[in-house]
Amino acid sequence: MNSNGNKTRRPLLPVLGTALLVACTGAAQAANFTMYRDPSCGCCEAWAAHMRHGEKHEVETVDHPDMASVKTEHGVPDDLRSCHTMIADGYVIEGHVPSTDVERLLAERPEWVQGLAVAGMPLGSPGMEAGGRTQAYQVIAFGNGRREIFASYP
Repeated sequence: MNSNGNKTRRPLLPVLGTALLVACTGAAQAANFTMYRDPSCGCCEAWAAHMRHGEKHEVETVDHPDMASVKTEHGVPDDLRSCHTMIADGYVIEGHVPSTDVERLLAERPEWVQGLAVAGMPLGSPGMEAGGRTQAYQVIAFGNGRREIFASYP
């Protein structure tokens, strides 16, 4: 009780603060993603399963008959295009980008980055597993006329 005879509520503040932090952390981890894909492409669903691994994210799949228009609408450079395009918390994820790189992007949130891309369909990238065969590839961060290598895979 305080000097006025009223019970103090200060002991509740740490509990409420912790509850709010847990609620916000859970909301950030449970982000929903939307993946646009050509309905005739089979590797896209394998990549979406890779993104869902561990049930951290839900991936809504939207079959789209004109993927070029989706890529143009979201600013994917022509030379970085692949088979599917995902929107993840406002970022564009083009092609077979590993989930660890998407997680890193969402954690770091570089101001200039509009998205990440893996051009083409390199063997061994998520969704393109082919009996142990692999090709080297890079994940490219792009935005505002700028590009940087975000990650490289042998």
